[in-house]
Formats: sequence, structure tokens, C-alpha cells
Amino acid sequence: MERSNAMPLPARRAGAAQPRAAAGPGLRRIAGALVTMLVLGLFSGLGGFADVRAADDGAAAASNPAEAAWEAAAAALQRGPQSIALRDQAHLALPEGYGFVPVKEATTLMEALGNSVSEQFIGLIFPVGNDDAQWLMSVDFAAAGYIKDDDAKHWKADELLQNLKDGTKANNERREKLGYPPIEVTRWVEPPAYDAVTQRLVWSAEARDIGAQPGSDATVNYNTYVLGREGYISMNLITSASKVEDEKPAARTLLSAVSFDDGKRYADFNASTDKVAEYGLAALVGGIAAKKLGLLALAGAFFAKFAKIIVLALAGAAALFRKVFAGRKA
Repeated sequence: MERSNAMPLPARRAGAAQPRAAAGPGLRRIAGALVTMLVLGLFSGLGGFADVRAADDGAAAASNPAEAAWEAAAAALQRGPQSIALRDQAHLALPEGYGFVPVKEATTLMEALGNSVSEQFIGLIFPVGNDDAQWLMSVDFAAAGYIKDDDAKHWKADELLQNLKDGTKANNERREKLGYPPIEVTRWVEPPAYDAVTQRLVWSAEARDIGAQPGSDATVNYNTYVLGREGYISMNLITSASKVEDEKPAARTLLSAVSFDDGKRYADFNASTDKVAEYGLAALVGGIAAKKLGLLALAGAFFAKFAKIIVLALAGAAALFRKVFAGRKA
């Protein structure tokens, strides 16, 4: 995974109004999901959360990178309904009830929490005004080229699941070298479904530590993709196995709200001039996906090892999220 260059925290304008959003118990899960995404620098990210918990409502943001990053993300939050440009490729018709944090502030936030993001990263989407929503979504664009979707006509869900299991198993050697337990893909949360008319792909699988207690709640990536002429946009909704059914409508709403610009659409492909991807559609469910599952579960293992400390850290993060996104009275 390539690390993006750290982005400087933008200075806030004096007297600038803070965006308002309802706070509630779902914020704890949202904060938890952010920490679940930590892959590199987990220990430094945890330290940031611990500092957040201890910080007061005064000038702590200036000296605490994590809090400053939350503040900057809140100030930059773009609330729906409005049109959000996704690079020079597409637009997201962001509906009411959702907020988008642009790449600059979202990258700063992710890096302040110890997470590495690649150059594909575009931003983060949060639910706004819904106390029961317990998710966040990362948005990326991969300039892979035109991905042929012919294999979608012939793929079989059982074979794809086995490929995903095999790829995850192969990545376990790297996990164990890092001192983390091996993981296994257990089931489809939603089998791969591709719409050849709209070039949209949806799938989700559950991954757990091998030997995990039965009934334990796993973190789930609900993966959605839109294919274009020069690559694809991925929108990865992060939630838990117990909540994923409740959150699927939000993922599908946002997926349907993405449209490639004229000249960038899948149908605009020119075989004589355009780059063709080195892999087909099945790779978005197989090898590439297995690596992402491994990274996600890597962070999950960190949770298991330091659960008590993280509970305290998340309490501080959730409180900060409430403070920032609820805004302050002048």
C-alpha cells in the first residue's frame, strides 16, 4: 500500500460556523470503524485518541493532531443535498442526510489516526442527522484502465468465495510474520452481483480470526463499485456484521448517486486508444479484495489485543465527534 504525503491542517477562519449534525450512540461505532481502518501506525493513532479523551473544550485542538484533524474535517464537511466532484472523473449527487469530507481534510484525519491512505483516496462519507446509523464510507478512484466485464457472465459465487478464501489464506503468512493471528473468510454477507447495464458491482464477505468465539460481532466491508472508461470508483462502507443489513440501503443509495462525466463513462471506451486493465471484473472480488480483507482484519486483531485500552480511547473519540459535528453556540 502506498502512503500519501501528509496533508497540512488548514487554518480555520475566525468565527467560521461549525456544521451541525445530530449526535447519538451511533457515533461510538463510527469512531470505532475509523480505528478499525488503522493499518499502519496503530499505536500512535491510539495515543491520539487517548489524548482526545483527556483534552478539554479549550485550545487543545491546536496541540493535539487528532483533535485538530476532527475539527478540520467538521469545518470542511459538505452536507447533502449537493453535487460532489470525484476527481476529474465523476460526480456524486450527495443526498440529504449524508456528509462528505474532501480528500485534504479526510487524508489529514486518517493520518492523524495512524492510517495510511493511497493516492486513490478521494474522501470520506458520514451519516448526518441519524443517531442509529453506525457506519462510515471511504471513496476511492483506481485508474486501472477499462475493466472488461465479460467474466461476470460466467462467474459462480461459490468459486469466487473459494478464491477469496484462498487469497486470504495466502496472505496469512504475512500477518503471522507481523505477530497477528491468521484469518479466514467465513461466508458471503452478500454474494457478488453485477449490473451490466449500469456497470455497478456489489459484494460483501465476512472475515474473522481463526478460532474466534462463536457469535462474536465481526467488522464487515460492504463493497460497491462503479466502472468507468479509465478505471473504477470504489465506495467501501465499513460497519459490523450485526448492523450490515440495516446499513445496506445507505450503501446502495450512495452507489446509485454516482455517475461518470461525459467522456469518462464506460460506454465512452475507445479500443484503439484507451488503456485496458490488466485484470477483469472478478479480480475486484478475488485477489485485490483478499488483500483488503487482510488489512482490515489486521486492525481487528489489534482490537482483540488492546480491547480495554481502546474502549477508553473510543469514548473520547465519540465525545469529540459529538462536540465537533454538533457545533458550538457563538
